[in-house]
Amino acid sequence: MEFSPFNNVVKRCLQGMDMEEKGKPEEASRLFLQGWNEATNDFEKFLTAYYVARHQKTVSDKLKWLETALEYALKINDDTVKSAFPSLYLNIAKCYEDLCDTEKSKENAELAILFKDNPSDKGPFYHGTKADLQVGDLLTAGGNSNYKSGLKMNHIYFTALVRGAGLAAALAKGDGPERVYIVEPTGNYENDPNVTDKKFPGNPTRSYRSQAPLKIVGEVTDWVRPAPEELQKFREKLANNKGEIIN
Repeated sequence: MEFSPFNNVVKRCLQGMDMEEKGKPEEASRLFLQGWNEATNDFEKFLTAYYVARHQKTVSDKLKWLETALEYALKINDDTVKSAFPSLYLNIAKCYEDLCDTEKSKENAELAILFKDNPSDKGPFYHGTKADLQVGDLLTAGGNSNYKSGLKMNHIYFTALVRGAGLAAALAKGDGPERVYIVEPTGNYENDPNVTDKKFPGNPTRSYRSQAPLKIVGEVTDWVRPAPEELQKFREKLANNKGEIIN
């Protein structure tokens, strides 16, 4: 399943997170559990179990839901969930520590270290922009942020999801047409820390960044444009976002 903020279960999780931010944990818990009951595939089960876990009253109940989330993540075992493994195993290790099970706590802590590695995602990768570029051109770090005025970016960002690149193109500054280019990293890259384990566990949007240039190798022309109302919601969220960009 390709991650989408417009998926009904993902929307339920977003509503729950909104309730958390408003200091309404009981309403948040209800929404996450509702999402769990509405989930129809492994990714939706993984996502909702992760959120249900953090509203449990006892350590044993929290552990049960975390291990449920891990069970579904291991079933999926792709690049949408792999970067969630370190935090999942660490949280499970903490639960076992609180339950005085030293052996299982150590075992899960070691697994957290084992899974903490560079992204395994092999693409293909995409970059969304309004710039008119050609095959062979290089995209480099040092451009102005689309989301915070006056900020020079130390990395160049890209994603393995065409829809995510299309959204970035729609939100990009400039008056040109929205373009989604197929790109190849020319050096090492990492999970985008601005999204990884922030709102969602792991890196479900498969978003990455690099200090090395990206080489344009093609262009996607048949991608689905975001609906105007969806785009407006994202613009409003960006306008209200007070968080710092990890640069």
